[in-house]
Amino acid sequence: MRGQTKLVKSTEELVLATNDTEIKVIIVGSDLDDVPSIRLLPGQTLRSNEPRSTLTFRENTDGIQLSSHNTVIDIDLVTSPERRAIWNDRAIEDLGRIRLRALRTVGRVQIVAKDKLRRGHVEIDGLDIISADTRYDQERPHAYGVYVLQGAFTLWNMQAEEDVVLTADLVNLSVGGFGSPVLGSGVFVGGGGDRGGRLNVRRLETRAIYVDGKLPAGTADQIAGGVFAVYGAYVDSVTNHGPVVTYGVNDMALDNWGVVDKWVAREKVTTCGASGIGFVNFGSIRDLRIEAPIETFGHGARGFNVYSGTVDRADFDRIVTHGDGAVGVQISQPIGTMVVRRGIETFGGEGPSLVKGVVQNLSAIALSMKPGGSAQFIKIEGGLKTHGKNIVPLEQLGIVQHLVVDGGWGGAHGEESAR
Repeated sequence: MRGQTKLVKSTEELVLATNDTEIKVIIVGSDLDDVPSIRLLPGQTLRSNEPRSTLTFRENTDGIQLSSHNTVIDIDLVTSPERRAIWNDRAIEDLGRIRLRALRTVGRVQIVAKDKLRRGHVEIDGLDIISADTRYDQERPHAYGVYVLQGAFTLWNMQAEEDVVLTADLVNLSVGGFGSPVLGSGVFVGGGGDRGGRLNVRRLETRAIYVDGKLPAGTADQIAGGVFAVYGAYVDSVTNHGPVVTYGVNDMALDNWGVVDKWVAREKVTTCGASGIGFVNFGSIRDLRIEAPIETFGHGARGFNVYSGTVDRADFDRIVTHGDGAVGVQISQPIGTMVVRRGIETFGGEGPSLVKGVVQNLSAIALSMKPGGSAQFIKIEGGLKTHGKNIVPLEQLGIVQHLVVDGGWGGAHGEESAR
């Protein structure tokens, strides 16, 4: 039998409706204040009437807890930034199909498989997290010498067993705003480890992403990310349709520890803090395409790194760094093909940079191939150029089968050199 639809216009009516098993669709007909935490029953839908409504939750309380087969559509949710505007019940076994569409939040959105939860599917089309603060959540993945701060949006299968699988289709996600970033990480998707529970994502598509991890200067064992595919994430395609900007220390704009078939960034990628990186890879990517410039500011803020795993093909527009120790491209593992269309250019000298949880002294070399690194084919159009004193454009300590540099290469004062 089909459930009832209920129009609510007060906080009391909303709370009563979420506890009524006969009601399947709850329509919010006005803005509501002083809302306590509410839990949607299995199969319930929550949406706004026209015009769009806002639920403002009590200070220091979470917002809407999902159970299973829930839908939340076309509504604004306001909590304290460090609280969760939406989160899920971990005491059930199956999320069923969760649908989130056309939502704006102040507060985090966190969906986690832990405790009893072992399966489910999450669909998102339109989620704008205006403000959030994830720095106080101590559950963080750890690998490569660092812990990762959770995201304003977090979808994480924390189960240890490989047969526990969540699936997702995530489009039109945005976090923060220009000059008003979310605090912590931005978009975070992950599994239980390389041998743990899996998160299978068909699409991960983002709009504008603005993030500030707010990590203290000198921190070596923590990082944040703008868009972060953590270990255990298997993603068919990632597309960044809008700009990705990070402001803080150790903020990675784009970071992959998982397995991604195709990753495309269509707008500019920018990091502004020390030891930020435009794109860093520890996992596996078949096809990486950055169609706009990567530009970094800050000591040790590198453009592109492959420290573990591999990239079959990487295609960049342009890579520019400005800080001491800010290498343009650094490769420490075998890759296939890399093409840069409009050159790699660095403006810094020698300085500290975070590498796998350890601060090391690096030179702002344009292209650095470290021992263990190799490539089948590298083509740099637009040249390799450095401006720091005694900084060479090329360091080749690994093997490149075919290297083509078109557009000149040179160090400061026009020196042409390599080592």
